[in-house]
Amino acid sequence: MNSRANLTEASTPFRDIRNADSRQIIKRAWWIVFLNFLIPGSVQTLTGNRKIGRLGLLFTFGFWGFLLIALFLSLVSKVALFSLLMTPFVAIPLGILFIIYAALVAFFGLDSLRLMSLAMTHSKSKTLVALLVLVSTGFSAFFQGTIGSTALSASGFVSSTFVNSGSLEPHKGRYNIMVLGGDSGSDRFGLRPDSISVLSISADTGQAVNIGLPRNLTHIRFTPGTPIHKIYPYGFDHNCGGDCLLNAIYKATIDNYAYIYPKAHSQGSTSGIEATKSAVQWITGLKIDAYVLINMRNFTGLIDAIGGIDVTVKKALPIGGQQDCIQSYEPSDSNRKQQYRDGTAAEAMGWYCPDAMGWIEKGKQHMDGRTALWYARSRHNTNDYDRMKRQREVENIVLKKLDLPTLVLKFNAIAGASSKLIRTDIPAGSVPGLMDLALKAKSHGLHSVALTNADDYRINSANPDYNYIRAKIAHNLKKYQ
Repeated sequence: MNSRANLTEASTPFRDIRNADSRQIIKRAWWIVFLNFLIPGSVQTLTGNRKIGRLGLLFTFGFWGFLLIALFLSLVSKVALFSLLMTPFVAIPLGILFIIYAALVAFFGLDSLRLMSLAMTHSKSKTLVALLVLVSTGFSAFFQGTIGSTALSASGFVSSTFVNSGSLEPHKGRYNIMVLGGDSGSDRFGLRPDSISVLSISADTGQAVNIGLPRNLTHIRFTPGTPIHKIYPYGFDHNCGGDCLLNAIYKATIDNYAYIYPKAHSQGSTSGIEATKSAVQWITGLKIDAYVLINMRNFTGLIDAIGGIDVTVKKALPIGGQQDCIQSYEPSDSNRKQQYRDGTAAEAMGWYCPDAMGWIEKGKQHMDGRTALWYARSRHNTNDYDRMKRQREVENIVLKKLDLPTLVLKFNAIAGASSKLIRTDIPAGSVPGLMDLALKAKSHGLHSVALTNADDYRINSANPDYNYIRAKIAHNLKKYQ
């Protein structure tokens, strides 16, 4: 009885195609397309090499199990999901297994095309069937490979960017992270933080407030008890190597007082960052829990990785220019006109920048990384307060564009650019929790507090009222708890 059943099973058109007619062959081919896409390995188990087919089924069931676990964790605990994907001893084997699975999926697709035996039929639909199995196989292999490479990139990015020890704890219910935009372009001597802000995030709701500090604040003091306070007990008003501005603290400390922070490098920081952190704490009245230093020179790579950004330019700005732009009358001489940028806007404005390499036109622009960098850093034909606004504008646009699909599909390029872009002392173990808060913050929107006299006449960089500044910050943080 069993031998008869086995004979009947073996003689079915799906398993034994020798006696099948053209209609049965095409019907069988459509089933192969469906099974190969949904359950890679099942076609080989039924009609081909059962041993390798069972290996494919093992990987396939493991893949579906992983997706179910990931879906469950995304609904119950995103922190646990991020921890799973970013912990090296989990992410690296997981990434390797997915890449192996992608290779198996590609093999199963090509083998399924062979097993269809489409040469035995003259049906007009056989070309469509063959095309579908190739397209579905390519999609599946790309999907598995993307998951694998993303897991490996995420593990490498976390290991190379974040510190390995310690944990980040909220202070009074908030994480306060100092964000420095450092500019180390080829025309700059050393790196200096021209953009200084504090990102304050509620540990409960994820409400985030970006507090922008003018880089030219004066009469600054430091948090008592910190090493830099012993150097400047009466404030950063003398022996600072130039104008005693907020953004000068970084370089002044590195050049002259690096020895006062002997453990800075081992803790993922620098003496300049620690001194600036002390000043920012005193200015804002907030405890700074960590820092992120963004090297604006490498900011171009991140923007290019996400496909550029759309910005509405309110005022035409020169690209480059080592000399200040000068105001002049519209030239009448045709040769003189060639010294202006192409177009008419610069002439209409009456501005001329001798060393400019071009202009960023007024109006809506789609910017690549280079253009966006110059939009954020251009200091000619404008002022520092406008420059600060443009920097925050670019930062906010980039943050809004970094949604989950973009991160998944372009993670390798983003991680590659970010590894050169970011320096931080945030512990790797705290990253999953912060990513969960970042998703919450994105849904709430990023709120801004600008401490400039352009936004508040009571704030004057040359003579700041720090009590008023601290009160304004506290008021805004209370609004977004």
